[in-house]
Amino acid sequence: MDPSEQKALNDIDEYGCHIIQVLAEGDYPAFSYSIGIATTYQEPDLCVIGLKEPIAGFVINEYAAQLKQGIHFTNGKLYSGFLEGFNVYFETVSENHYKNYFGYATWYYKGDNFKMRQLVWPTTSGVFPWSGIGPDIFEDWQPILTHNGKTTIPL
Repeated sequence: MDPSEQKALNDIDEYGCHIIQVLAEGDYPAFSYSIGIATTYQEPDLCVIGLKEPIAGFVINEYAAQLKQGIHFTNGKLYSGFLEGFNVYFETVSENHYKNYFGYATWYYKGDNFKMRQLVWPTTSGVFPWSGIGPDIFEDWQPILTHNGKTTIPL
């Protein structure tokens, strides 16, 4: 086991999860995701696309902290109060995206037998990527990783 793998396991033991931060590359925006939440809290791990560190790490840690308090989240639903002053939305990530986005998770879970949840965040004006009224690049910053790239929320 290499040192980075050992650190991930130590973080999961100590904090309940480990956060992987991936820099933007080519057509892929920067993103962060957790491993270990499914093991620790029996809930899906979380990915956040398009938010830079340290905000993405804060969001994932807040998600884990709320799970630890017994709060549960439902995919396909808006939540207020998760991020101060902003609604957020959760969606189920399709396994079709695991290979391109979540390599470290496939190492930790020894394959693709895990669940990943995506937290979708709005602009500071409260506009979500699917609204069609945000900046043109906003949808590219935050692709929706469902099987068809669409949300399940009624629009």
